[in-house]
Amino acid sequence: MASSAAAPSLPHRTISTIRAGGIQGGTAVPHTPTRTSISSVAAFGSPSSLRADDDLIIVELGSRKIRVGFAGDSAPKRVATFGPEQQRRVGDFRAWNPVYRSDWRARSAGSPWGFDYELWRLDIRGQDLGLVGDTLERELRDAYTRFLLLDSKPRRVSLVLPPTIPIPLLSTVLDTIFHRFQAPSISLLSSPVMAALAAGTRSALVVDLGWHETVVTGVYEFREVHSWRTVRAGKMLTEETYNFLASAMEGPRSQERSRGDAQKDIVSFAECEEVATRLLWCNRKSKGPAEEVTEGLPTLHEQDESQDESETTDPAEDTTPITIDLNSCEPPRTLQIPFSQLAEPCETIYFENRLSHSCFDDHELPVHLLIYRALLQLPVDVRAMCMSRIIFTGGCSNIIGLKGRIFDEVSLLAQERGWDPVVGKGVEQYRTNPKLNRNNKPPNRPAVGDGGPAPIVVQQQPPSPPPGSAPPDGGEESGGTPAATAFNPADAGPEEDQVERMIRRERVNDDHHRPSSARGVLRTVDSLGPWCGASMAAQLKVPALAVVDRELWLQHGVAGASKPGDVDVKAHHHHQRHSVGTGGLIRGQGGQPGAWTLGIWGAV
Repeated sequence: MASSAAAPSLPHRTISTIRAGGIQGGTAVPHTPTRTSISSVAAFGSPSSLRADDDLIIVELGSRKIRVGFAGDSAPKRVATFGPEQQRRVGDFRAWNPVYRSDWRARSAGSPWGFDYELWRLDIRGQDLGLVGDTLERELRDAYTRFLLLDSKPRRVSLVLPPTIPIPLLSTVLDTIFHRFQAPSISLLSSPVMAALAAGTRSALVVDLGWHETVVTGVYEFREVHSWRTVRAGKMLTEETYNFLASAMEGPRSQERSRGDAQKDIVSFAECEEVATRLLWCNRKSKGPAEEVTEGLPTLHEQDESQDESETTDPAEDTTPITIDLNSCEPPRTLQIPFSQLAEPCETIYFENRLSHSCFDDHELPVHLLIYRALLQLPVDVRAMCMSRIIFTGGCSNIIGLKGRIFDEVSLLAQERGWDPVVGKGVEQYRTNPKLNRNNKPPNRPAVGDGGPAPIVVQQQPPSPPPGSAPPDGGEESGGTPAATAFNPADAGPEEDQVERMIRRERVNDDHHRPSSARGVLRTVDSLGPWCGASMAAQLKVPALAVVDRELWLQHGVAGASKPGDVDVKAHHHHQRHSVGTGGLIRGQGGQPGAWTLGIWGAV
């Protein structure tokens, strides 16, 4: 019994024997499985180092936000905003103190309104550029480590910049990226061109409803033709929102006082921006010609069947009270504002229909008038392409109804005035007076003998009969005068060009396969934004407007950049041809290996 009880082995011993791979000397010997040595992995390199050369970082730099992500992605990995809370150091817990929240007036005293919420301003006088570089470094390092999950290996960077950024500010940004992140090269891309690329068009009229300015840029074949700007933008809209809330709390008299008061201490900047972002809307009280004339059946809009049509009211006449809680004022208050009045700030800032157009300076034109004048100043062929591809971008373009209202106003201006740049009372009298306007008179042909110029008659050469055939008059020679039958060689038409005929035939064949491009009609196009356009351009290896190398920048700085006019574009095209860019303003132009330029940002 004892020998039979000791003979069978336990089940777990059999499993351990299988895992150990065998039995040596009657006992299981565990051992570590063979693996590749560490030296062989180091010889081939880390997989992350192999992808480091392919990783291109796209950074879109704005005055209020920066967007950071990889080239080829459809959206940025990190969208960072700026505020006073990001300037706190480690161990600073004052934000949880109730007194600290109500002490925002003392912290903002002595600085412009909303200064702590901006990365940079267009007016760099008195601005600490070192602080701008440190703030940018902090946000980029946070995006690299927490969102992009990158190591410290240097990577190439593509900067998407607005065309109006000052040169000292651009120098600060390049110094920060070159010194703090050791980027080998930085490519500079234009925001309007990238917005047009993200919309799938080569030409467009890009309307950037930004923070400091509203910039209208004409882009033709991926090149900036001209840009126009106005100060009617997000910053002015936020200030008007402050005046609107102040008048709702303290009456109309406080509004006049707050307009001239540089220190706005009634409502904080954060709450004014929140009201402007979430509650303001724009009234579309006028319909453009494109909406009035439609082809086919009219579009049926969905609505609630249980609600009577008489109950639906116009948003401009809706008096439903909207509750707004304000905690930054003393004491905290709750406002009840009708819904229709929330459209007044946008009406005042972006359109200003109460004043005549002659009352505005060139830098403060209403947005719809600025777009119309921009289209007037463009060449005819460029205008025909850009007016059919109007792109609205920027942070303020998300306001409900604003883009549609601007487009309606531009359509009405084009319908009323046409595309004649000359306007005024004299022009109207000239058009309405039949004695002065010769275009309304029917053309009178002078009779023979009146002394007027005789009409020019071009005689076409009659077709020659085939050889061997009889003459058309029954085989007889015409008995008329020789001048009646003689043909003047000067009246012969030009011979048909074979090359033009082949081009015309190819265009006809292409029209059957691709839709014809819209030209000469006002139309809007949606865009994915400048960052997505830059991501697509970098993924497709499109050359940038300017490429700055780290070694050249560390040697010369911003003073080493050549002017675009000093670069020999013809010699550069002889060596390297670019399809996108302002003549290929990149290093190596004109036989000069060390020549480089900042492109449109370096032109003063």
